Amino acid sequence: MSTATCSSAPIALGFIGVANMGTLNIKEFFKQSDARVVAVCDVDEGHLAKAKALVDEHNGDEACLTFHDFRELNACPAVDAVVITTPDHWHALMAIDAMEQGKDVYCEKPLTLTIAEGRAICDAVARTGRILQTGSQQRSMPEFRRACELVRNGALGDLQVVETEIPPNNKFCEPTWEPMPVPPGFDYDFWLGPAPAAAYHEQRCHYQFRFVRDYSGGQVTNFGAHHLDIAQWALGMDDSGPVQVRGKGEFPASGLFTTATKVDFTLTYANGVEVRCITGDSKVTFVGTKGKIMVGRGKLEAEPAALLDTEVPADGVHLYESNDHHGNFLACIRNRQQPVCPAEVGHRSATCCHLANIALLLGRELRWDPATERFLGDDEANAMLSRPYRAPWVLPPA
Repeated sequence: MSTATCSSAPIALGFIGVANMGTLNIKEFFKQSDARVVAVCDVDEGHLAKAKALVDEHNGDEACLTFHDFRELNACPAVDAVVITTPDHWHALMAIDAMEQGKDVYCEKPLTLTIAEGRAICDAVARTGRILQTGSQQRSMPEFRRACELVRNGALGDLQVVETEIPPNNKFCEPTWEPMPVPPGFDYDFWLGPAPAAAYHEQRCHYQFRFVRDYSGGQVTNFGAHHLDIAQWALGMDDSGPVQVRGKGEFPASGLFTTATKVDFTLTYANGVEVRCITGDSKVTFVGTKGKIMVGRGKLEAEPAALLDTEVPADGVHLYESNDHHGNFLACIRNRQQPVCPAEVGHRSATCCHLANIALLLGRELRWDPATERFLGDDEANAMLSRPYRAPWVLPPA
């Protein structure tokens, strides 16, 4: 491992998955004077070439390393930390391997595809002592922190319900489809990795992966991972979770996409507070006995408006302050303190999403024990806490 993390040299970053959000993450780290992008990795040669060109242009040289296999990037001594922006079904394997190789990790949300994978990542963090930041950047937006602090300090009186809204699907597919030839330069089998074997179609991969259950959980794990994370923060449940989940969802009857297209579910916590999530806009609304607070990206409103003027007392609850999610990750690599959204937080927030999807798929109310991370009296639901991996991929034991 490079010595940059214990010196004044910039932290050397390697990126796994460099299209779409991967490109955005590269550009965000370009803004950080404490970091230098030194390596990129992707199974699509076209994406890889574009990323290298982007990095080389920014760095003013042609030194950016390229990798096809994430394991080679993770083992590269020139890399201090790894940024993972791949489909969800790859997060756990890549993050755990990186930490085992001595690398700190920034991993996009949702942290994992399954609840079992989330616990495995948390165990790996504890075992290796590495820093992991989940890409739940709303934790580093002041409007969300302010809303959660107001709730935690009783500005709403007794909190009664949290109403979250997530947007509908922004991609659509035809009801019938035929396999397509794999494009040149795209290692589709490696892209599938631990997921089941499946015929190639362009709408199965890249951005659209999030609408296929083999790789993701739809908008529930996309935007739900953001907004349910804020609900968890406001409830003080970062190390726990709900005790019950119920709801209904609409699923495609045909076509490639298999995740819910419309949802209405409710998570119930031990104190009686309910968090409801519906398909609609993109926001979080906290409702209490003294009024309500609505928060979205760049927006914070209240009824009555004077609630926003509530002062948090010196001895009140003051939440972790980060105003730069990527910069917070780098600072924590230096000081070895926990970031604003560490593995346990990312795992617990993703768990809320996974609980909802399991309940929607089974079509019944489920009881959950956040301490043991098991469903109560439901073997069928517990069987959905993990998924089998396609050989030769294996989730490392805890």
